[in-house]
Amino acid sequence: MPGPEGFDYETRGGDVVITHHGRRATVLRGPAAVRFLADVEDDDPQELMARITGNYRRGNERTAKIHPRNRGR
Repeated sequence: MPGPEGFDYETRGGDVVITHHGRRATVLRGPAAVRFLADVEDDDPQELMARITGNYRRGNERTAKIHPRNRGR
């Protein structure tokens, strides 16, 4: 599975704006913004932003597809 891509961030004052393919995904403020800026130096920025925005695969999609309540979809 390829890694996440298309994320970008910029700082505006004390806020961090995270975008995905040019569209705003989330805004971090206060301690969350400070923590993100510290973590982005050490981790893979694309994976970090994917985790923060919730835009990543969880590995259970195939299991959910065959669940009885989803079979008709």
